[in-house]
Amino acid sequence: QLQLVESGGGLVQAGGSLRLSCAASGLTFSSYTMGWFRQAPGKERELVAGINWSGASTYYADSVKGRFTISRDNAQNTVYLQMNSLNPEDTAVYYCAAGLGRTVVPRTTRWQYNNWGQGTQVTVSS
Repeated sequence: QLQLVESGGGLVQAGGSLRLSCAASGLTFSSYTMGWFRQAPGKERELVAGINWSGASTYYADSVKGRFTISRDNAQNTVYLQMNSLNPEDTAVYYCAAGLGRTVVPRTTRWQYNNWGQGTQVTVSS
């Protein structure tokens, strides 16, 4: 079982930036596609960004394209989410997730991820 621990959330003003980190332990990190999901109050959990096992292929939700960047460091067993130009609609709990498999492209559906972190709160004030 892969354990995931997120960090880097907090309160930021609109237009600001945050960098989320997710440290993994327990199994071979490079065997997993990684994703960042978010869930706002009253809304379903949605995939924000995904990255395949090597880092060569990424996926972004339309709402964050051009503002968020996902990356990973397999030597450090860590995946990152750089979030720029934040707006109040980005306010949510952000979850790191892992799905087993060295796929060419990232997994893009929630059921394909079977390891989850506890989440970190991101709040963007207007």
